[in-house]
Amino acid sequence: MVDAAVRTSTPAPQIDVDRLNELLMGTWADTRRESRELIKDSAFWRDDSLGKDEHRERVLTQLHLLVENNAVHRAFPKEFGGAEDNGANIAGFEELVVADPSLQIKSGVQWGLFGSAVLQLGTAEHHRKWLPGIMDLSIPGAFAMTEIGHGSDVAAVGTTATYDPETEEFVINTPFRAATKEFLGNAALHGIAATVFAQLITNGVNHGVHCFYVPLRGEDGVDLPGIGREDDGLKGGLNGIDNGRLSFDHVRIPRTNLLNRYGDVAPDGTYTSAIDSPGRRFFTMLGTLVQGRVSLDGASSWASALGLHIAITYATQRRQFDGADGQEVVLLDYGKHQRRLLPRLATTYAQIFAHDEFLQKFDGVFSGRTDTPTDREDLETLAAALKPLSTWHALDTLQEAREACGGAGFMFENRLVGLRQDLDIYVTFEGDNNILLQLVGKRLLTDYAKQFKGKDAAALAKYAVGQTAGKVFHGAGLRALGQAVADLGSTARSVELGLREEQQHELLTERVQQMVADIAGRLRPAGKDKVLGEKLFNENQAELIEAARAHGELLQWEAFTDAVHKVEDAETRKVLTWLRDLFGLQLIEKHLAWHLINGRLSTQRAAAVSSYIDRLCARLRPYALDLVNAFGYEPEHVRAPIASGIEQQRQDEARAHYAALKASGQAPISEKELRKQQKRA
Repeated sequence: MVDAAVRTSTPAPQIDVDRLNELLMGTWADTRRESRELIKDSAFWRDDSLGKDEHRERVLTQLHLLVENNAVHRAFPKEFGGAEDNGANIAGFEELVVADPSLQIKSGVQWGLFGSAVLQLGTAEHHRKWLPGIMDLSIPGAFAMTEIGHGSDVAAVGTTATYDPETEEFVINTPFRAATKEFLGNAALHGIAATVFAQLITNGVNHGVHCFYVPLRGEDGVDLPGIGREDDGLKGGLNGIDNGRLSFDHVRIPRTNLLNRYGDVAPDGTYTSAIDSPGRRFFTMLGTLVQGRVSLDGASSWASALGLHIAITYATQRRQFDGADGQEVVLLDYGKHQRRLLPRLATTYAQIFAHDEFLQKFDGVFSGRTDTPTDREDLETLAAALKPLSTWHALDTLQEAREACGGAGFMFENRLVGLRQDLDIYVTFEGDNNILLQLVGKRLLTDYAKQFKGKDAAALAKYAVGQTAGKVFHGAGLRALGQAVADLGSTARSVELGLREEQQHELLTERVQQMVADIAGRLRPAGKDKVLGEKLFNENQAELIEAARAHGELLQWEAFTDAVHKVEDAETRKVLTWLRDLFGLQLIEKHLAWHLINGRLSTQRAAAVSSYIDRLCARLRPYALDLVNAFGYEPEHVRAPIASGIEQQRQDEARAHYAALKASGQAPISEKELRKQQKRA
């Protein structure tokens, strides 16, 4: 199908790549550039020739280089040489994924988890005692939360910390094998201390999970009595990190090693907390550690960007199969290749824009500017909504990019295989994605129920009538019928006109609202019957998670749209609008069955969505290189031979060879052409 711009000979719009890069780099663009400049040094790069042990030592050395370059102090207090800049800290940290994901995650373990636990859960005494060593890496540490038997369900960990008032010590103990702390970075080799999450028991009462600073080794470098340490060995990725297990056989630590910002134990064993509710206290403590999910969302989005930079660059140079003009066709000129890569490019843009808004929220809460219980709850919900989408997308994108590059993509030197392996674990890091989305779904149900709190019977009846009217209108297909009548002439054209910004937003929003309302209705019969409630919840769990996912996608679409509106250059805005439309329409296409069943789209319009997506891909094809170049990656960041220009050189050499051969008159004639000549003769 010929695009309208071609038919009318309208000059194609031009993208302002520099302005687009500024938009993508976001609020902390300067910090991102500073971090990218640092990792142009090959000392930070992943060396694929190294085995597990050598890779681990290289990454530890790289952490010391980060310290030397003052690249790890941004979030820490100024009194210890930090900058107290939480947003910049995360932005700079995310960029390390391009150097080596093992470096990114191991630094995250040291300063984003272990160090953050001391900073966020400890008090001034703890900060003075341990933060300087944590910051300069003289105290490498592990973050001991996950257990063999408990991952996402942190509240049920089996490790205990029982207070002994006679010695004023806590006794840290692993009562059974499943309570062994597992998958801990820095645990196998390098860690000399750990922040251990355990059930705090004093005077015979369990006050729930708290965090304790536990030394692992003495000054002689030997593990202290009672410390059990095991090496997890080779993993599916991130083998530059010394993941391992820790167990504790009645290990005694001073009472003051309890990180007591939210709960304290007096010398006599009396427990006190400013937060009365054990549940709220637990979630408040965990909420202070949300930055892990924030950084995984950003790092995954930028890893997707790198994968697409490699695959799309290669696709604009690699040629395959003769076209109508007798010349081999560039891969990205094929419609299917566009369909494989460009919607994923649109999603990556959406995720990067959404992440910057997310990071602004995080910075506001952790800086104290907007630190209210509501803001913290919103931040945790955002983290639980966005991290699953970006980490799943990264795996999908890197795999598709690998396949789109054929055998070249399977070569380790071209980065895609290694990135895919390393990011595999991101989908269960910091909480399994499905569990996180379930948390989002519960929040959506809670917010839905708040609409009715304090309402009288008349108001509820009015709402019920409105819901009924809505179901009749949509369920009977009246809305869809109206679309069908409007779709005169070219249905594809009507989709272009009828599914623009306002309509996309309406469809995506209504899907979330309707799904939540339907689930709430099915859960309502349980009332206060916990057994029935558990049964009904389990029956609706899959749909609740899908509603949460739809909510996350809506947030990404809105962030993308906000970014489009910020662009002043009309031509850049036009191309970015096409890319946003591609993102929105591929979300609608993915859920077409739902939109049809619920009467949101007519059959005619639904059938035309896919063909219009194809038109958008073709329209965006000329801008594909500009759109990936706007990510701002330089050769030292990409480090993939197939994206270095070498493929273009090979193709140019081959074409020049055949052209010269033809011009010389020495080119052999094909058998097919010979037979044609013989027939004519």
